[in-house]
Amino acid sequence: AGQWQGTVGRQLAGKTLGIYGYGRIGQQLCKIGQVFGAKIIVWGRDSSLEKARVDGFAVAESREAFFSQCDIINLQLRLNPQTLHIVSAQDLALMKKDALLINASRAELIEPNALVNALKVGRPGFAAVDVYENEPVFNAEHPLLDLPNCLCSPHLGFVEQDNYETYYGIAFDNINAYVKGDFKNRVE
Repeated sequence: AGQWQGTVGRQLAGKTLGIYGYGRIGQQLCKIGQVFGAKIIVWGRDSSLEKARVDGFAVAESREAFFSQCDIINLQLRLNPQTLHIVSAQDLALMKKDALLINASRAELIEPNALVNALKVGRPGFAAVDVYENEPVFNAEHPLLDLPNCLCSPHLGFVEQDNYETYYGIAFDNINAYVKGDFKNRVE
């Protein structure tokens, strides 16, 4: 909007940071949030919740408690048939009016139009996204871009040298293993 300092920031210390999905990135975010003084709550599949407990993190009593208690929710789920539209309009309606929803995973984790509609009524109060149903977004043609309570960036959270080296390295390792007859990461 051309402003130099148009808002006042908030800190993580003392806030409840909800991590939905306790995979590799979710685990890292829990540790980072903890270092900044946030109270961490995890939600996800039963296996994720058990792993989070073993690692010393709290898990929400229920899905409803997770969405209603967190000051910040960060979606860290892979997109698959089980997670497609896993976050509903009803989930978002449970969030606090000053809560922040962060989605840097996949836009399709949230029901179509649910986030736009939720932000318009102020539950959650804010969102930060770098994922969209149709990418790339050209000519600023996406409804989230018009909302003053949504910070939008291009899908570039993973675009950094170490990630590229890791992911491409894994891909080449898998190809080499396949050629040798080792099908260790086969998806059926």
